[in-house]
Amino acid sequence: MKLTTKGRYAVTAMLDLSLHSNGDPVSLAEMSERQDISLSYLEQLFSKLRKSNLVESMRGPGGGYRLGRAPKDVTISDIIAAVDENVDVTRCGGSKNCDHGNKRCLTHDLWMDLSKQINDFLSDISLQDMKERGDVLAVAMMQEKKKTAQPLEQPVVAGKK
Repeated sequence: MKLTTKGRYAVTAMLDLSLHSNGDPVSLAEMSERQDISLSYLEQLFSKLRKSNLVESMRGPGGGYRLGRAPKDVTISDIIAAVDENVDVTRCGGSKNCDHGNKRCLTHDLWMDLSKQINDFLSDISLQDMKERGDVLAVAMMQEKKKTAQPLEQPVVAGKK
């Protein structure tokens, strides 16, 4: 299966957006900090997500992105497809030329069935489903605490600045 960093980061970013938007735009800079994904990479991903109408951009002060649809209407497979990823596990990309480039291999149908199972699985999971998972919420809360934790100021010692 070829699910690259691009697909994983896109799903992570969309889940972050879903968890933090509350109807208001979320800045990619904040998301970058929370998820430790470079801002320029997020900009590339969100350009593709916007073209697929999964997100809407808001310009100006306080701008950012918000979901283009309700979280219950955005599936993980939608996100992966929007960033040009696929979950095809065949060597031939489904074109049936996997055996030395001219015919179908012995296990072609097995790998096609697995690809379909993976796609069906990811199509059955929405952002809303992910938002309701206890483990996802626990990680999101830890990320927020980490972000809001300020380093302690050094006490001023008498006679020293």
